[in-house]
Amino acid sequence: MDSAALLDLLGNENRRRILRLLARKPCYVTEISEYLGVSPKAVIEHLRKLEEAGLVESRIDDQRRKYFHIARNVRLEVNVSPYGFASKSAYPSNNSFDIARCRHLSLDVDYDEESDIDELLGVLENLEQLESELSLAQRWVQGRLCDVLEQISETVGAEPESRIHADLLASVREEPKSVGELSRDVDAPREVVAGLLESMADDGIVRRTKRGWELAPEE
Repeated sequence: MDSAALLDLLGNENRRRILRLLARKPCYVTEISEYLGVSPKAVIEHLRKLEEAGLVESRIDDQRRKYFHIARNVRLEVNVSPYGFASKSAYPSNNSFDIARCRHLSLDVDYDEESDIDELLGVLENLEQLESELSLAQRWVQGRLCDVLEQISETVGAEPESRIHADLLASVREEPKSVGELSRDVDAPREVVAGLLESMADDGIVRRTKRGWELAPEE
């Protein structure tokens, strides 16, 4: 499910409350209805939407009661800054993922199926600490990202809080590209992209070649 659909789905407070409750324990409709203080009919409709999104599943117990529970782990990130708005959803990687391939991250939280409860609680504590540190790291990176974008805007003489120049420069830095390709990359009209490129070309920042637009060599 894409991030925009998730944002719409979780925009409803009662659906968020249902997920908070199910994150504690599986529940059946009557329990959820009493917890929310809304009718069972309304709960069933919320659960239907959550099931369709793949966030919630159900099972029948021995007494023929239908229990609902969280179906999967999902992380939804929303970034709002002077330089853009973006959201993305991410699902946990499988256990075969090699964290050592992340060049900016080093972890030591190994455990196995034979770990006792004390070892598992220690791993849990380490992971919770790591989660907190990663949150702080994300905030730091976002701050530095905005600083760099601001410097790029100042360098090219763009209006403050304008990211499109930085996105265009980042795109042509990889390889020469046509106006059409750049228009798709930055999701902007061709005429807007063409005008920005011509302006930056006048300042000696980019140049047009037979292969397309590219960064101008430093003098």
